[in-house]
Amino acid sequence: MDSDTDLLAAVRAGDTAAYGTLYERHHAAARQFAYGLSRDPADVDDLVAETFAKVFATLRAGRGPLVAFRAYLHTTMRHVCYHRARRDRRLEFTDDLTRYDPGEPFTDPALDRLERSFAAAAFRQLPPRWRDVLWQTEVEGSTPAELAPRMGLTPNAVAVLAHRAREGLRSLYLQQHVTAADHPECRWAGEHLGGQVRGRLAARDAHRMRSHLSWCEECRGRLAEIQEIDGFRHGPYRQRHHAETSG
Repeated sequence: MDSDTDLLAAVRAGDTAAYGTLYERHHAAARQFAYGLSRDPADVDDLVAETFAKVFATLRAGRGPLVAFRAYLHTTMRHVCYHRARRDRRLEFTDDLTRYDPGEPFTDPALDRLERSFAAAAFRQLPPRWRDVLWQTEVEGSTPAELAPRMGLTPNAVAVLAHRAREGLRSLYLQQHVTAADHPECRWAGEHLGGQVRGRLAARDAHRMRSHLSWCEECRGRLAEIQEIDGFRHGPYRQRHHAETSG
C-alpha cells in the first residue's frame, strides 16, 4: 500500500486517482473532525467537501503538504470553517430591506467556537510567567499592585509584563490563522506574520520580512488576511425575524 507521501507526490504529478485514495483513507477522520466544528450534518458534509476540494487544488498547483496529509487537511478545514463563518456574518438578515430596524443581537456560535479554540491554542504557547500574569489580571481581576508582592516585581513592572503578555497572546492568536507553506522562506514568513502585524519583529526579522513580501504575492495575501482579522472586532451582528438572506 502506498504511503501518504507517495500519494501526495503522485497527485502533484497529475494522478487524480491517488487523491481518491487519500480521500478514502482520510474521509472518516475528516468527518469526525468536522463534527467538532459544526453540529449540523449538512454543514459537516459541505465543510468536508470544500476542504478536500481546496487541498486538491493546492496540490495540483504544486503547493501544499509533502508529508502529514491529515494534519494539513485538518488545518485547512479549520480555516475553511472560520472563513465561512466570517463570510456569513457579512450577510444582512431582513424581511423588508429596511435600514431602520435595529434587529436582535446574535453571536455566531460556530465563529465563537473557532475563536475560542484559536485563543486557547495561543494561550498554551505563551511562557508560563506570561500565562500567569494574564490569568491573574484578565480572569481573576487582580491589579498590578496586588500582584506585585507575589511576583517579586513593582506594580509598574507587573503592568509592563501584562502588556507584553497581551501583545504576545494577540500575535500568537493571529498566528493560528496562518496555514503552513512548503517553501522554506514562506514557512519562515508564515511563522512571523503575527509578529509583523503587531509590530513585534526584531529589526533584522522585520527587514527579512519586508524583503520576502516584496516578491512573494502569496505571503502578501496571507498578511492581508490576518491584518483583516486583527482589525476585526467580533461583535454581534444583527439578525431580524422571518429572515431572508441577501449578500
